[in-house]
Amino acid sequence: MADPKGFLTTPRETPKRRPVDLRLMDWREVYEDFSREDLEKQAGRCMNCGIPFCHQGCPLGNLIPEWNDLVWRHDWREAIERLHATNNFPEFTGTLCPAPCEAACVLAINSDAVTIKQVEIEIIDRAWDEGWVTPRPPGVKTGQKVAVVGSGPAGLAAAQQLTRVGHDVVVFERADRIGGLLRYGIPEFKMEKSRLDRRLAQMRDEGTLFRASVDVGVDVPVEKLREDFDAVVLAGGATAWRDIPVPGRELQGVYQAMEFLPWANHVQQGDIDAPPVSAEGKHVVIIGGGDTGADCLGTSHRQGAASVTQLEIMPTPPEHRTDNMPWPTYPMVYRVSSAHEEGGERLYSVNTTEFVGDEEGRVRALRLVEVSRDADGRFVPVEGTEQELPADLVLLAMGFVGPEKGKLLAELGVELDDRGNVARNDDYMSSVDGVFVAGDMGRGQSLIVWAIAEGRAAAAGVDRFLTGRSVLPRPINPTDRPLN
Repeated sequence: MADPKGFLTTPRETPKRRPVDLRLMDWREVYEDFSREDLEKQAGRCMNCGIPFCHQGCPLGNLIPEWNDLVWRHDWREAIERLHATNNFPEFTGTLCPAPCEAACVLAINSDAVTIKQVEIEIIDRAWDEGWVTPRPPGVKTGQKVAVVGSGPAGLAAAQQLTRVGHDVVVFERADRIGGLLRYGIPEFKMEKSRLDRRLAQMRDEGTLFRASVDVGVDVPVEKLREDFDAVVLAGGATAWRDIPVPGRELQGVYQAMEFLPWANHVQQGDIDAPPVSAEGKHVVIIGGGDTGADCLGTSHRQGAASVTQLEIMPTPPEHRTDNMPWPTYPMVYRVSSAHEEGGERLYSVNTTEFVGDEEGRVRALRLVEVSRDADGRFVPVEGTEQELPADLVLLAMGFVGPEKGKLLAELGVELDDRGNVARNDDYMSSVDGVFVAGDMGRGQSLIVWAIAEGRAAAAGVDRFLTGRSVLPRPINPTDRPLN
C-alpha cells in the first residue's frame, strides 16, 4: 500500500474552484491548480484494500490502488502506464466522470473517500506535459477494415483499440467536428476541448481515419458501408431526447438542451461570434435536474441570463446515504456542482403543466405545480400549489430515451431490445452478423466511463470476430450490473 497511516493522518482535499465572479468571465475549466506534493499525499490515503471495491465501482476496472501507490512513491511514469492499461482516455473521465469508484471506496464507509478522480486527472495531465503520451501504431496490419459510426467516447475507444491491433479503422461523425457529445454537448468550462484535440491527434498518428460531416445511412448508404467494411461498430449514442407534451410546447423559446448547448461550443471554437439561441438577458427555466441541466445552468450564467431556475420532479435528495442506498452503491444524494455554486434557484417536487405565450407566439411564462407520490408511486399534483414563473427561454434537459430510429438502424435491420436500444450479445454483436454496438446506443443513456468501457469491450468482440484471436482486453459484459 501507499502511506500506511495516510488515511489516518491526511484529510481528504481537492482543488479549490476559482472564484465565481472570475470564472463567469471566461469559459475555462473551473478548478485551480493542485500542487504535486499535495496530490501525492492524497494518493497516500489509499489503503490498497484486500478487496478493492473501487475496482467494482469502476466499469473500466481501473487499477486504482496500483497507480495511487505509484504516485505516492513519485513514480508518475509508471502510474500513467497502469492508468492507460484500462482506460484509453483518463483526461475525459478525470474531468467528466461522477466517480462511482469513490462511492465504492472502502474508506468511504465511515470517512471521506480517496480523491481517486483527482489523482487520475493529475496523472494524465503530467503525462501529456512530460511527453509520455505518444502514438502507438500497430506493428502488423491485418488488412481488415472496420467502420465506427459515432465519435463520442465509446466510438473513440473502440477505434483506438482496433487501430492498435492492426485493423484499418474509419470513424464517421455527422457533426462538422469529431468528438460527439465531448465536442458539442460538454461545455468548455467542464472540459476544455484542447484535451480532446490532442488525443485525436494521437489517434490520427496511430492510423485512425476520421470523416466528419458524414451522416451514415444518408451520405453513405448502408449497402455501401457493408460492402466496404468487414465489420461495423455502432456508437452513435442515445440521442433521441425526452420531450414534455404540455400545452404551449410549440411556442418559440422552448428548446431541447442539445438545441442550446452546442452553439456555445461553436462560439468557443471560433465558428460564430454569438449563438443564435442565447440566455443573455433572459429569465431561463431549465426542466431537469441532472448533469445536462447543470450544463445548461453554467452556460446560461456565462451568457448573462437575468435569472435561472432549475426544476426537478423528484423530491430533494438527502444530504447523506440512506438505508436504501448503502455502500458501495452510488448514492443519490444532494450535490452542488460548480454551476449551482454560480447562482440560480433549484425547485424540487414540481411538474410543468403549461407554457404560456405572448401575442407573438413566444414563451413568456411557465406554469407548474408541486407534486407528491401516491400509493402506486405516481406523481400527483398537490392542490393549491400552482404557480407561474417568468420564462423567456425554457430548456428541456430531461434525458434521452434511446438511439434515433432513422435510416441507419432500419436499413441495417438490427433488432431492438424492450427499451428501444440496439440489442446485442455478450460479444457486443447485434442481431446482424458483423455489426456491433457500443455505448449508449446499446446500453441506453449512461456515464462516460461506461461508454469507454463498452467501446473497449466491443473492440475485443470485433477483433475476435475478424481474426479469431483474443488479444484485446474485455473489461465488461453487457449483462453485468454495476454498483451505481
